[in-house]
Parts: sequence; C-alpha cells; structure tokens
Amino acid sequence: MTTRIQMRNRARILDAALEVFSQQGFRGATLDQIAAVAGLSKPNILYYFDSKEAMHRALLDALLDVWLAPLRALNPQGNPQQEIIGYMRRKLELSRDYPRESRLFANEVLQGAPRLSDEISGGLKSLVDDSAAIFQRWIDAGRLPPLDPYHLIFSIWALTQHYADFGAQIRLIRDGADPLDGADAYLEALFTRLLAV
Repeated sequence: MTTRIQMRNRARILDAALEVFSQQGFRGATLDQIAAVAGLSKPNILYYFDSKEAMHRALLDALLDVWLAPLRALNPQGNPQQEIIGYMRRKLELSRDYPRESRLFANEVLQGAPRLSDEISGGLKSLVDDSAAIFQRWIDAGRLPPLDPYHLIFSIWALTQHYADFGAQIRLIRDGADPLDGADAYLEALFTRLLAV
C-alpha cells in the first residue's frame, strides 16, 4: 500500500519533472536537474521512477486526459457556434491553468512526437476525426459556413495554446502584462465572425 509520504514524494517529483521538461525539453532535462528542483536526492527519485523516460511518460499520460477533455465535451446536438466557442474557451482555460503542461506537449511534438506518436495517431486522431465529422454535419446542414473542420480545430489549438507556449514573448511585448489579458474577448469575437452563417 502506498503511504501519504510516498504519494507526496511522487507528486513532488512529477511537479519538478514538469518544471524541468517544460523548460528544457526531454533531451535537455537531466535527472540531476529534476532532483535539484524536487529537493530530493537522485537515488530517491529513482526509487519512485526508474528513469527520466518513466517520469516523462507519466506526465504525458496524465496530460492527455486533461488535454482531450474539452474536445470530448462537444455536444453534437448543441448550437454549433456555442459549442465551438465553448471548446475554444475551455482550451484557453487550459492554457491559463496548465502552461507548463502545454509546453511539455509542444516540446514533445516539436521533437517529432517520439513518445506520443501512437496516442496521436490513435486516440487523438480518432477524437479529432469524430469532432471533424460533427462539424461537417453542421456545415452540411447549413448551421456553419463552409470551412475545413480539421483546420478549424487546428486553428483553435494554435490560437489558444500560443498563450501558454509563447507566454514569455507576449509578456515581453506587452510590458509584463498577463499574456491572456483580453484574449478571451478577442478570440470569442474572432470565432463568432468566422462561424457566422
């Protein structure tokens, strides 16, 4: 049975690993860096996770569940504009609440997704295909303007995750302002116009 101390140490290690991986990427991260951020010894970390890969995998597995939840929440019987704008808002909230996780995912994809290729080409692709089919039915019924459903999904990802992945750039350009300040209103206006029939 896992004790509270073990659960706390495991969470502490994963939080430290997330910090290091989100800044350094998988290749740049080391066990020594993770141990230093966690405030634990390297042997202590290896007691909980047998490798850097195991920590990275645990983070990615947990992330995918959170990351895909907003797309799974689409209601095929709902109002198309409200459903899509609601999806965009949920993705923007993830960027606000989980910027390190967004950078972890982005780093993995930028490396060619070596540790996530099966999940991306499997479960994620199926979910995107199903969502694109919902969008296409709405388009065919005249409830959305003619547009490419896949590119609509990709543009939502790009426009929302940018605020997490490039938050440092936005803060520098906007003199330290919160990167997401005003983003929700702007993106809602943008997608309202895009989706108008």
